[in-house]
Amino acid sequence: MGTSFLSPNRLPGRRTRMRAGRGETRLVNRVTRTFRRLQKDRRCGLVAYVTCGDPDLDTTVDIVKALETAGADCIELGVPFSDPIADGPVIQAASFRALQRGTTVAGVFDAARRIRESSEIPLVAFTYLNPLLRFGIERFAEEGTAAGIDAVLITDLPPEAAGELRETLRKHGVGMVFLVAPTSTIERMRLAERFSDGFVYYISTTGVTGVRSDLARGLLERLKVVREKVRKPLAVGFGVSSHEHYSELAPHCDAVVVGSAIVRAVSEGDPGGAAERAADVVRSILGR
Repeated sequence: MGTSFLSPNRLPGRRTRMRAGRGETRLVNRVTRTFRRLQKDRRCGLVAYVTCGDPDLDTTVDIVKALETAGADCIELGVPFSDPIADGPVIQAASFRALQRGTTVAGVFDAARRIRESSEIPLVAFTYLNPLLRFGIERFAEEGTAAGIDAVLITDLPPEAAGELRETLRKHGVGMVFLVAPTSTIERMRLAERFSDGFVYYISTTGVTGVRSDLARGLLERLKVVREKVRKPLAVGFGVSSHEHYSELAPHCDAVVVGSAIVRAVSEGDPGGAAERAADVVRSILGR
């Protein structure tokens, strides 16, 4: 039986490139297409974070599939790290458990490949700089794109220091997402927007990740200011854990990011029910 071949640019979800202004190359991939669709549909999306390898990588794959079915629009694949300075106790504990089970960057990419066998949901590798450097920037870019990773968010790397790394990632078709915080200057906001591919991640409060009962005081007013400076799609995270939070934020952003609530649900019970518990969180926040 003969073998047929598709042009690489015709493969599902394959990254293509468009020329942007001032010589900048804009990546067009699953992330950018998803946020374009959300804006066209006038719908606030949901980005779901999972700590890869907690409770194990097989379950991580099942969790992602369940999150997509429940309504998640994009997935952040958390790379476990021993010193997660931006994370609160829930995700810190999950990272520790994942590391104890031997989860590595290579293992995260293997999980991404398995997800890609049946899904085109955008995948963003959520990591600190150290694991990426230890793995090797060029190798990370090559193996990440081969596994189906669309973008990388490095929590402890500001845009002004990311030039060489960003260039290497983009050479392989992998975008970057940068953070904006309540303490960010206008110049930092502009840099984050300029160098982010797909969306900009706004941290709703100073401090670390974690489930919170109320949105940070003054958040909605701050988002109005951020919206004046950031025209790319905006996702808001840190503390989003209820349908009330989602409803309050929806008119002010393009997506919410849910992390600790999902990670906590995964850890509370038998591993066999982890995927369904995670999906319940997403359904609850979306009001489904």
